[in-house]
Amino acid sequence: MNHPDPNFPPITEDDIAQFLSSTPDFFSRHAELLAAVQLSSPHGKRAVSLQERQAEMLREKIKVLEQRLMELMRHGNENMLISNRLQAWTRQLLLVNAPRDLPAAIAEGVQKDFMVPLVAIKVWGVAPAFAGELFALGASEDVQTFSSSLSLPYCGVNAGFEAASWLPHGEAVESIALLPLRCGNAPQAIGLLVLASPDAQRFQAGMGTDFLERIAEMAGASLSRLR
Repeated sequence: MNHPDPNFPPITEDDIAQFLSSTPDFFSRHAELLAAVQLSSPHGKRAVSLQERQAEMLREKIKVLEQRLMELMRHGNENMLISNRLQAWTRQLLLVNAPRDLPAAIAEGVQKDFMVPLVAIKVWGVAPAFAGELFALGASEDVQTFSSSLSLPYCGVNAGFEAASWLPHGEAVESIALLPLRCGNAPQAIGLLVLASPDAQRFQAGMGTDFLERIAEMAGASLSRLR
């Protein structure tokens, strides 16, 4: 749009938008424009009024908000289910009488309650009475050092980890989670819990590990009875 005076620069769309933004009572003084302004509908080539276009925009925003709310509700329900499973699994650990039965209870419970296809566990530094148990054999010095170096569970592709060999059909593992087990806040790991799947997307790098950390904390605390 050009100004009548050629000495003035042309009026741009930004100028019009700024004027309307800074003059909120413009349409109050020119209410007839609200009905007269015609806009293109995003749902076809027909023209619609400003009010109708605003209503369409509001409906679209409401639809997006409803979708977000449904996602939040779904995630909330999933988190509640996981929390309930974690509580049930923890309860079963508390009911284990014989310390030597704990590693199997941990692994079997995780596999069943959290629907993990493949699970294995190794514990080291145990008391002499448990040194000959299967769970206390097979963890090399490298694995023990690696486990102690993990501050958080590792999740991602199976990069040929030695711990994958503890699993039945370990050659089929595509994704893996390695949970270092500790007694309280001790820096050194006392064991390693391995969760794995032939599904490459089950344990992804960057996924949240909050629940895996809780599992590791409870498992490590219960395994202190083996020392």
